[in-house]
Amino acid sequence: MTSSPTTDHDEWMLQLDKLTRDRREQYVTIEILHPEYGDQPEAEHLPFAYAMYDPKDDVVVIAVGGNTAKYPVLLRHLIAHPTEVEVDVDDGALKVVEKDGTTTIVGFHGVPAQM
Repeated sequence: MTSSPTTDHDEWMLQLDKLTRDRREQYVTIEILHPEYGDQPEAEHLPFAYAMYDPKDDVVVIAVGGNTAKYPVLLRHLIAHPTEVEVDVDDGALKVVEKDGTTTIVGFHGVPAQM
């Protein structure tokens, strides 16, 4: 990622809002990198709905689906008590690190050809 990670929670809100505005029509893949359990796919090529930081609950939310006939249900991936958020709007990537070292990576893609 070409951006630099930040621990500034206000900056997280701004960056995730911009990411949502700029990448709304794209599809995402979400991967969890757990220090003990290894790499786990969470979602593959699902329509991106939004990403946000909720300071009240100290949680990053990544939502997919809920906006097409093929994916009518909105699914949310929650990352509680993040310690670092890195957003790369230009290259289409998001990295969120939790206190225990678990890292969530979100990669953005165009709409699959068979859609």
